[in-house]
Amino acid sequence: MERTEALAIVEKQLKRPRYEHTIRVMETALELAELYGADQKKVELAAIFHDYAKYRDSEEMKRWIISEKLPQDLLDHHVELWHGPVGSKMIQKEVGIYDESIASAIYWHTTGTDLMGLMDKIIFIADYIEPGRDFPGVEEVREMAYHDLDEACWMAAKNTIQFLMSQQAPIYPDTMKLYNKKMMYKG
Repeated sequence: MERTEALAIVEKQLKRPRYEHTIRVMETALELAELYGADQKKVELAAIFHDYAKYRDSEEMKRWIISEKLPQDLLDHHVELWHGPVGSKMIQKEVGIYDESIASAIYWHTTGTDLMGLMDKIIFIADYIEPGRDFPGVEEVREMAYHDLDEACWMAAKNTIQFLMSQQAPIYPDTMKLYNKKMMYKG
């Protein structure tokens, strides 16, 4: 699928500011893909479709979680996390994108996990650092992303965990796994 077609499909699903965010994620992800030697075409599609399910109704997403046998513990966490895993299934059934590496990158972009591959990490961090993002700690992660992708992902997980703790919000287990991976193997 070509960029123009993919963007046209996604644009219909998103509000204007989220579509503009998607463009910035795509551009950031492509820079990182070039830097780290990832497949540019697959990274481009994963970035374009990463928020495909973002504005779907929560009841619709709940049905997808159940019918697609996604982890049921998602239902115990904030609905904001759902659009990654649900979107990874929707792109297959609604758009016809069956590439597992693209689906994986979309799946993990909301939570991260300790077993992310290169493309998963690129989409996870591109979504976090795209130029429109402005929150405490983003500049440090943005700078690190162009030097050490693993460290940048860990920093993003740490910042997310600290933020959620300050809000007294639950933390999804895979985000903790991403954070703990580095902490358990510190040398």
